[in-house]
Amino acid sequence: METRLAAWLPLLLSLAGKARAVYGTPQYDFEEKYFEQWLDHFNFESYGNRTFAQRYLMTDKFWKKGVGPIFFYTGNEGDIWDFAQNSGFILELAEQQNALVVFAEHRYYGKSLPFGAASLQQEHIGLLSMEQALADYAVLIMELKKQCGAQDSPVIAFGGSYGGMLSAYMRMKYPHVVAGALAASAPVLSVAGLGDSNQFFRDVTADFQNYSPYCVKAVQEAFWQIKDSYLAGAYDRISSKMSICEKLSSKEDVYQLFEFARNAFTMIAMMDYPYKTDFMGHLPANPVKVSTSRM
Repeated sequence: METRLAAWLPLLLSLAGKARAVYGTPQYDFEEKYFEQWLDHFNFESYGNRTFAQRYLMTDKFWKKGVGPIFFYTGNEGDIWDFAQNSGFILELAEQQNALVVFAEHRYYGKSLPFGAASLQQEHIGLLSMEQALADYAVLIMELKKQCGAQDSPVIAFGGSYGGMLSAYMRMKYPHVVAGALAASAPVLSVAGLGDSNQFFRDVTADFQNYSPYCVKAVQEAFWQIKDSYLAGAYDRISSKMSICEKLSSKEDVYQLFEFARNAFTMIAMMDYPYKTDFMGHLPANPVKVSTSRM
């Protein structure tokens, strides 16, 4: 038991993004711009005509005006540069389709802060909503079409995860603005309470199973060993074997450890790219394959 548990630790730490190497990401010819966006799209009594600077990135490197479409990335929860530098598929497709590419930053993230450094204070957080973000994108798209003389260019929304949900919702809520949407890994059904809530974790398990059935069995046994130790009140043993900086002392601590471990595996499953990346952690190419080889 102790050997299996100890063997799991190096893998867990590496999956959690503790690797020392820093991998570069491709750089594209994006121009960083800002748009004066409405602070509140739905209640003009509260903020009147106040605006904030919404950041977006744009490249017309491949665009054939009057011919090519507009590819619009619906930014999700993070700095927009992180998504732009790790979404090469969109640029590859833009080259094929002669598209104008825009990556829009989600309000309250990156540099798109409606109230500056005070944006996340309780009295200001009410404007952080999916509805406001979708309206931001609709307004920005219509303005950019005017500025670029692209009134007849169809707009295709792109996004992944939460951003994928936004892309799908853009097509549903603003069909007059967005002609189509590619919603990658978008948990639309799960958020709506439909389908199997555990399907995502089964898919993560299947990713590792495809490379090494032994790895899946070993990790499952390790989780059981931690649980057995917790039920026996052996917090010191868990802390020692897992090299925890601060010793575990409660059920809540153990649950947090479980979540940390689970998120490590889900992270590299989501980031299982065929090339090195530092997007959401410093990972080698094919990280699922690499990690299973260390078990």
